[in-house]
Amino acid sequence: MSTIQDIFIPDLGGDTDVDLIDIMVSVGDTVEVEDGLITLETEKASMDVPTTHSGVIKEILVEVGAKVNSGDLIARVELGDLNEAAVEEVSVPTTVSNAEPSLKSAEEQLQAVSNANAEISCQFVNEQTICTVIEEVYVPDLGDDKDVDLIDVLVAVGDTVAKEMGLITLETEKASMDVPATFGGEILELYVEAGMKVNSGDLIAKMTKTVVMENKLPTPAETATPVQTEAPKETKQQSTIQEAMAKTSIISTPENSNVLSTKATKVYASPSVRKVAREFGVDLGFVKGSGKKNRILKDDIKAYVKEQLNKPASVASSGLGFNLPELKEIDFSKFGEIETLELNRIQKISGPSLHRNWVSIPHVTQYDEADITELEKFRKEQNALADGFKLSPLVFVVKAVAKALEIHPKFNSSLSTDGDSIILKKYFNVAIAVDTPNGLMVPVIKDVDKKGFKEIALEMAEISTKAREGKLKSADMQGACFTISSLGGIGGTKFTPIINAPEVAILGLSKSEIKPKWNGESFDPALMLPLSLSYDHRVIDGADGARFTTTLSKLLSDIRLLSL
Repeated sequence: MSTIQDIFIPDLGGDTDVDLIDIMVSVGDTVEVEDGLITLETEKASMDVPTTHSGVIKEILVEVGAKVNSGDLIARVELGDLNEAAVEEVSVPTTVSNAEPSLKSAEEQLQAVSNANAEISCQFVNEQTICTVIEEVYVPDLGDDKDVDLIDVLVAVGDTVAKEMGLITLETEKASMDVPATFGGEILELYVEAGMKVNSGDLIAKMTKTVVMENKLPTPAETATPVQTEAPKETKQQSTIQEAMAKTSIISTPENSNVLSTKATKVYASPSVRKVAREFGVDLGFVKGSGKKNRILKDDIKAYVKEQLNKPASVASSGLGFNLPELKEIDFSKFGEIETLELNRIQKISGPSLHRNWVSIPHVTQYDEADITELEKFRKEQNALADGFKLSPLVFVVKAVAKALEIHPKFNSSLSTDGDSIILKKYFNVAIAVDTPNGLMVPVIKDVDKKGFKEIALEMAEISTKAREGKLKSADMQGACFTISSLGGIGGTKFTPIINAPEVAILGLSKSEIKPKWNGESFDPALMLPLSLSYDHRVIDGADGARFTTTLSKLLSDIRLLSL
């Protein structure tokens, strides 16, 4: 079954009698949603007008040089099997003799499968019921997360999207995620923008879709329930580019390079091409266009990405002041049996941050030891008396760190984004790295300086449990001044922890060990805790680093100093 769809010029705002400078298709051409049809030019800019439906161009009703306005008819497209994003086909049993009951039935059944605020209008054309549905799309259930950051809007008014194509990107402390369209259609209105905070149930957009219903006599096997055909997910573009990148091993020479050495001041590309560029982070200003009038096509983006990925690692990608040799892919299976495990979600999010911090921050690590013999004796005595809580060595370290931050305020600061000043914090929030089945989580204990050992112990137990069960909220992992990473329960003598920007220091704890300690006359056994302090050398110099670990060592050796 096929139908003819009229394509009109969208709303041009206040512009009238706009120049039509190019027709990009011909009768008989097959087009996909968002492929450019014509190019318009105003005093401010030139822009492509895309098709809102996939199909075959049956008729073109404009010509180059014409003056056009909002709502003018551009072309007619034969939709064919009606499987594009904005059109769905459902089967509605009805009588052939009377169209009006069919319309009423169609509206009622569509209302049953649409949300309560959907606007539905239908008409009977050539033994088909064609309905237009305007429906609202909301932020889905975000669980316990509140005021989630909206970091990107992936669509614009007028875009046609497929079902499950991303509309917006949200980011919590644990992950970033795209919110997909629950059906295919055209974006009519957007109610969100990048940078705002959103919650479950907030309105994202209004979308319109066309539903074509086949009117036929019912058979005993049929029911009146509308069955909606899902539009194919839009992953073809991405997989095509990835396949093309994997197959190539040729690095283009300057003569056949697909990368412009100077950024173009004007870019000609259709919305669908711009969308692919956004998905792969490509700046179209540096892409060489192979289309008419240097128009950029999807193949040009593929070629650009292939060339960039096959270049040796550069200063931008490595973060170093020199080029790294290209890392060759190795087929490890030829040496024996292998298994490939995908990184979990937390690793995919934290990995780039750790790499950025390691490359961009000049790390220095200061090593020291603290005599915790008396601390351990006191801890065991108190645990024998404690009711409902347990004191771990980490409880005392957290409290001692807060005191050391108060004595050495540079460690309780962040470097300004311009690098010209440091921001000193008057509060003392300490983060603790927690090993969980899903990866490393870093919850924060707030206002440690105002809490006693019991309070800290209870809060540490609570946040550790929540971390391992995956129940931490965004607020639980925000606002840290300093981080502690403890490997004492596992082993090791010392290590170099990576600073968690925008903090300027991090403390690593290794396994404590009984060692001989000179008391002035003889050696006594002492329980020594290894300390590994990494700090940002732009903010903290070596002398300050040594002073901090010395202070921390004294506080842990005699916890009575914590009350002074």
